[in-house]
Amino acid sequence: MHRGPEDDAEYQPISDHGIIGDLRTCALVDDDATIDWFCAGRFDRPSVFGSILDPDAGSWTMQVVDGSTRTGQFYFPDSAILVTRFLTEEGVAEVHDFMPLVAAHEPDHHQRIVRRVTCVRGEVTVRTVLRARPDYGRCVPDLETDGESVTISGAGLRLGLTATHPLDTDDDSVTAEVRLQAGEEARFTLHVLQDEEVPDDTDIDDLFERTARYWRSWLAQSTYTGRWREMVDRSAITLKLLTHEPTGAIIAAPTTSLPEEIGGGRNWDYRFVWIRDAAFSLYALLRLGFTDEAAAFMAWLSRRLGERLESRDGEDLGPLRVLYDIDGNVPDAEYELDHLRGYLDSRPVRVGNAAVDQLQLDIYGELIDSVYLFNKYGPGLSHDAWTDLTTVVEWLLDNWERDDAGMWEIRDDFRAHTTSRLMCWVAIERMMRTARQRGLPGDLSRWGEVRDRIYTRIMEHSWDPEVGAFMAHEGSNSVDAGVLLMPLVKFVAPDDPRFLSTLAVIEERLVSDSLVFRYDLGRTTDGLDGPEGTFSLCSFWYVEALTRAGRIDDARVALEKMFTYANHLGLYAEQVGLTGEQLGNFPQAFTHLSLISAAMNLDRELG
Repeated sequence: MHRGPEDDAEYQPISDHGIIGDLRTCALVDDDATIDWFCAGRFDRPSVFGSILDPDAGSWTMQVVDGSTRTGQFYFPDSAILVTRFLTEEGVAEVHDFMPLVAAHEPDHHQRIVRRVTCVRGEVTVRTVLRARPDYGRCVPDLETDGESVTISGAGLRLGLTATHPLDTDDDSVTAEVRLQAGEEARFTLHVLQDEEVPDDTDIDDLFERTARYWRSWLAQSTYTGRWREMVDRSAITLKLLTHEPTGAIIAAPTTSLPEEIGGGRNWDYRFVWIRDAAFSLYALLRLGFTDEAAAFMAWLSRRLGERLESRDGEDLGPLRVLYDIDGNVPDAEYELDHLRGYLDSRPVRVGNAAVDQLQLDIYGELIDSVYLFNKYGPGLSHDAWTDLTTVVEWLLDNWERDDAGMWEIRDDFRAHTTSRLMCWVAIERMMRTARQRGLPGDLSRWGEVRDRIYTRIMEHSWDPEVGAFMAHEGSNSVDAGVLLMPLVKFVAPDDPRFLSTLAVIEERLVSDSLVFRYDLGRTTDGLDGPEGTFSLCSFWYVEALTRAGRIDDARVALEKMFTYANHLGLYAEQVGLTGEQLGNFPQAFTHLSLISAAMNLDRELG
């Protein structure tokens, strides 16, 4: 939805964005070439451009001023270089946006956003306005012109803007207006500075070619050659963009507080490493053949496994936390940014995430299942890693019966969630498999005894014969889309009558066309007010459950329908509203990794 010069709309739809990045941070660019989200330095720093959350929180616009009639946006093939096209009667202009990446693990990486504006037909006048607002919009920076560059300073941050054309400054912004004829270009580069002076722009063409070559070379490692290659490749690039290369961390999403309900309060900060999300990402990357990224995350994870965290507020939260910051630290407390309006006035805007203080037992299953796959398809586990894992599973043997917040992080009373028990079973079962395959030490007798107790507990206490389904938690009358994982993790056979009956109940209660809700808010509470959209992760789990249950035609139709909810670039937010709008943080790793898994498994069944 292009926003023309006469349009005073303050917010673009969440789905009208693309992402560019340099494996340290990223920027969101909407389809009128406005950068309205960027955290300089790395993902979890305060924003410099934050107009996606408040029009006054900073942005960098690039607009054709002589009556653009249509825009289009695409990625330069097999890359994270974003191209926005402006089509007018007088001419056609393109904006090429990218963050340079010239090699893996650059020791002297210099972070910058490059915007190359080209006139490809006729004549166009392009106007750019850069309004930096560091510290989540709380700072109006100082602007200092030095020759052909402008230095932007404030809130402990230094940026440098260079350009091929004159730059003008006023009290709070940098502007330029350029008239271009066919074949002419204007170039603008925003540098994130440490102590150095502002560099020049002479190497832009070389940076473009080397960045494109980097992404093509990286993607060429993918082993996927199936029917939905374009969607899978874009999801793989998106997962890569959410990787923090210096540490190996994988974040859940690059944004905070994009709402699950417009005008509601279900707004969360996802710029952290969720053990659950990252473990599934590890699985997806391994399936595609990206073993370097998997190994880097395993190294990050190994450091967490070796830590001994203190209990919080007297409660034993276990050897792992639900989420960590990029460096592997337990984040500070969640707080609200009261000065920001929020996307479409959806408040509050949050920094931090209180889920860090929750007990969520399912994370151990997702983690150890991914470790099992890494041991199977990667170089294998070290002695120290195995020792740490045995410590984790020993804690789990004594704590699996505890009530918890579950994988959906309810902010209500803790419960005996079926998915938590399911993933505890997975954790122990995968440890036993790994020990037997590698001849590694472990108390297999005790492990097996507890594994079997969990299995029996689920079958006897989570199964409701009157409903004909595995319920969300013991004593519940609601169902949970998380139980779609049962055949995926090999807890039950995909044609087990109990699972097929459960699948039918989920279809009746939670499925709307191909869209799937996480749980039924009409039959349960989660400690929050208001409704939410369908959860795209669950929709792809549904595709995979249909596939494994032998309903191949239904699975293929559901997958194709889910593809229609992607944005114009193949990207997904966390949720989809019933009228098709994307909701929640964007783009979300969970959605893209589940797309990869669903596509690969359906491909395999189709032959």
